[in-house]
Amino acid sequence: MLGRQVRPSGRLWNPAADVYRTTEGWMVKIDLAGVRAEDLVIEVSGTNLKIGGCRRDTFAQEGFTYHQMEITYSRFEKNIQFPCSIQGASVARDYHDGWLIIHLRCDEEPCPEGHYE
Repeated sequence: MLGRQVRPSGRLWNPAADVYRTTEGWMVKIDLAGVRAEDLVIEVSGTNLKIGGCRRDTFAQEGFTYHQMEITYSRFEKNIQFPCSIQGASVARDYHDGWLIIHLRCDEEPCPEGHYE
């Protein structure tokens, strides 16, 4: 392993996410350690929330070689399907300490009772 050049991982990165129902709509929490806020794209379409971006290895420098690489550096796209439409929901985001928090606030009841877990 010694002597290999630094390279991005070829694996597809699928960040972990938690989804919560709130009194105002939904909250989504995504683990995005190492992703710059300006590299994030958030899209809402029908019942789908799509979060995309890229995690880059900003520590590697010219002449570095790696011994062990376990962290995935690549583009990612996370799709979260909701049990009802979120189209038209206002989207507020907060990115702090590697956590992306997305608040989807719905003017109308986001889902009829009993259609979510």
